[in-house]
Amino acid sequence: MENPKVQEILEKQVLTVAKAFEDKIDEEIAALDRLDLDDLEALRERRLQQMKKMAEKRSRWIALGHGEYSEIGSEKDFFSVVKASERVVCHFYRENWPCKVMDKHMSILAKQHIETRFVKLHAEKSPFLAERLKIVVLPTLALIKNAKVDDYVVGFDELGGTDEFSTEELEERLAKAQVIFFEGESSVNASKSGKQTRSVRQSTNNDSSDSD
Repeated sequence: MENPKVQEILEKQVLTVAKAFEDKIDEEIAALDRLDLDDLEALRERRLQQMKKMAEKRSRWIALGHGEYSEIGSEKDFFSVVKASERVVCHFYRENWPCKVMDKHMSILAKQHIETRFVKLHAEKSPFLAERLKIVVLPTLALIKNAKVDDYVVGFDELGGTDEFSTEELEERLAKAQVIFFEGESSVNASKSGKQTRSVRQSTNNDSSDSD
């Protein structure tokens, strides 16, 4: 049987939290009531401007190749890509199973995070960059911000040490490096269907080709 005093304390705490929550709502309602038509019009105009700016950003990102996971044809093109986009995730790969696993996750995230450019570059055909960026383990993701490599994801060590890691785990790692925008629930979780919840290993077995 619960101690009556403990029960009383808990009830008081619940009432205190509820009262604070009600007070906050009352304050917000009062603030809205104080707004006149000019204030509401100013808020509406500010919101429209924000939406317009975001639409312009999205159009610019799409024109630069954001929203798709694509392959860079040469080392020279790498420099053009990282100069054009503020945030870039570049997968240094070769034709092996671990890199195909990474391809699948990168393809998903490229569609979910249009604010960032997702690309791949064949490491063995890019000796200058591989040496300059000290790319040894494949796959390696170079996380680039403002034309500078800011961080790396090397192999799968930070993703549980296995090729069975989830897209959400990679998404959180990229968010930690601030190379993608990430707030609250994973954007992958928010949009994925039942079919997409299969493991990457299962989906790759059905489609073993590299992403373009």
